This record gives sequence, structure tokens and C-alpha cells, in this order.
Amino acid sequence: MIPEQRIRFNAGFSQENYNTFLKNVAKDTCSIPFRLAETPVFIPRQLRLKLEAAGQELLSLIRRPDFKALTERAIPEQWRVPDENEHPHFLAFDFAVCEDEHGELIPQLIEMQGFPSLYGFQQHLADDYRQVYGIEDGLTHLFGGLDRDRYVALLRKVVVGDHLPEEVVLMDTKAQEQKTLVDFLVTQQLLGIGIVALEEIIKEGKKLFYVRGGRKIPIRRIYNRLIFDEIAANPHAFDAGFDPRLETDVEWITHPNWFYRISKFTMPFLKSSYVPETRFLHEISFLPPDLENYVLKPLFSFAGMGVQIDVKAEDIQAIDDPQNWILQRKVFYAPAVKSPAGDVKVEIRLLYLWPDGGEPQLCINLARLSRGKMIGVRYNQNFDWVGGTVAFME
Repeated sequence: MIPEQRIRFNAGFSQENYNTFLKNVAKDTCSIPFRLAETPVFIPRQLRLKLEAAGQELLSLIRRPDFKALTERAIPEQWRVPDENEHPHFLAFDFAVCEDEHGELIPQLIEMQGFPSLYGFQQHLADDYRQVYGIEDGLTHLFGGLDRDRYVALLRKVVVGDHLPEEVVLMDTKAQEQKTLVDFLVTQQLLGIGIVALEEIIKEGKKLFYVRGGRKIPIRRIYNRLIFDEIAANPHAFDAGFDPRLETDVEWITHPNWFYRISKFTMPFLKSSYVPETRFLHEISFLPPDLENYVLKPLFSFAGMGVQIDVKAEDIQAIDDPQNWILQRKVFYAPAVKSPAGDVKVEIRLLYLWPDGGEPQLCINLARLSRGKMIGVRYNQNFDWVGGTVAFME
């Protein structure tokens, strides 16, 4: 998207450099179970400014005094966790890179999350792209004037706070088996916190502990990476560990309820040129005559599961819980990246940190490249110049 950077990168690209890059990413962490793209994305200043403006518009809704009342229905009762705090500590906004009627690149919101993403891994990834490919110093993957040290310090402030690092744990079910394990490991290296599986946590009264090296260590704060949807089909998920829905003395970073409050559920409340028309399915009296220009999405799913792209009236009529679905106008990704393999579509995720007692701060980004029908690994099998990456910006 910065033409001179793209031309320079493509001209200097070699499979040998890409292989070196992949080895560097996995060094001192683990094998990467998802595809990493051959290239970063190069974002021009005007698109960066539009992304920042779009993010500010979304924040204005989240910071409304009545936001919790608006989103109370978003939390499934079977997954509601007590002691919710006043704001999420993490925000992730996914934007498709599209073109407006003048051919200018614009962001269009696809999804949003009040849940942590790859905050550690994206820094690690940017370091490796920069080292192997010689990314120019005038380009940055960070926002707001942050450099690497200040970003890591802010991440530490949000995740660890005033606690001892060993008393703060990154928690997920079967943590060592997760596809995001590489992010867990990088985060541990950056912050010194433990990685603890849900199944390992010991509950004594309202206090939580884990064992390492024969020591029983108290848990003061949980950096939560557990998504309840992933364990919904397992009625015994909490048998071996503790049940997060019970009251404890632990602090949540971020509290699990925010995963539902800030999600696809939030999008119908947004009115912005950066947000495609989105409506709750049960509130639609008459279906639009051009259904082919809409996407049908379940509210409570992740990673693109359940999304219907080619919508027909009978698909909608077959849904027995329309209150849990949205109908969203399609966005059309621009062929924004010119690769040796052809035009590539781009999605940019803006990642925010929101410290206690502070303001939400846009910090870092995640980018994904696609040549398939949808963004995501399962839709881009057998393609190259696709996958996870990072954007470097003017």
C-alpha cells in the first residue's frame, strides 16, 4: 500500500529469507501451528489516520455511561462471572481494507472483541520481520509514539500491575495445547508471568493456587485467555480445575464478561461510515431484497465459525433463535497488496490496552492476508502470500 515499499520488498524477496524468518520466529518459543505470511503490510499515513479515527468512534460507544445496560443481554447466563469491573483491559477491532467510491483505501469494521489478542507475539513478529527483511527505521508497527520498551512497559502495567509476576498467571484450558501457545510463551518471556492450565488451578475457599517446582504459589491475578465457547460442549470442563463462575479473591485481566459485551453483539449499536450496516436478525421486519449483499453471523462464535456468506431467505427462515444472529452488509476487500502471486486482501486488527485508572490506548496491530473467499486459515489452504503478519506504518 506504500508503493515504493512494496516494490522494494518484492524485488528483494527470496525463499531463503522467508525460511530464515520462519526459523527466527519459532526460535526460543515453539513451532507455529498457523501460517505466517511472506510479507508484512505497509500502511500509508492516510490509511493509518483513518484507522485511528475509526477506533475512536468505536471507543465513544464503549465509554457511554449506558454501555453496560445496552449489552447486558450479550452475556449468556450460563457463562456469567461475578465481580465484573468497570472497563475491559483489552480491545481488538478488526477492519477490512476496502476502497471507497473514489478509489481511496478505507477501513470497514468486521468484528470487535473485549478480549486479549496476540499482544506478545505481534511484538515478536515485528522484531523478526524487521531483522530479516531490513524494514526501514522510519516505519513502525506501534501507535501513539510508543517504542518497543514503552510498549512492553505498558503491557506489563496492564497485565502484572503491582503484583509479583509469579503471582500473575496466563490461564487457558489445556494451555500447552493451544494454537496460541507461541503468544503465551512470548508473553511469559516479556513479563515473567506463569502459564497455567485451567485444569491445574487449585481452589481453597476463595483463594487460588498453582504448583511449580514443588511450591504452591498463590494466584492474585489471572490474565484470562479462556473462551467459554471453546469448552461449551464439555460438561466436565471444570471438574479437574476451578470454576471461573464461582466467587474468588482473584483479579481478572480482563474480566470474562467483556468477551461478550464487546463482540458482534455491539455492532448494531454503531452508526459510522467505518461500520457496515448491521442489524439484529430478530429486529428485521422485512428482509432486504438484495440478500446477496449481506452476511449472516451468529453472535456467539469466533474464528469465522457459523458465518454464512451466500445468504438466502430460507437460511434465515431456518434459524430458530434470531435474537442470537446479526445480518450485516457485506464489505468488499480491496486488492490492496500486490504480491508476486497476485493481488491479496488485507485485514487489520487494532489492539488497545486500557490500564486501571487510565485511558484506552491504541498500541499495536495484527494483520492478516487472504486470497481465499474469507480471511482465516481454513479459507486459505494451498495459497502462499497469505496468513498472519504485522503492518508497518508511515
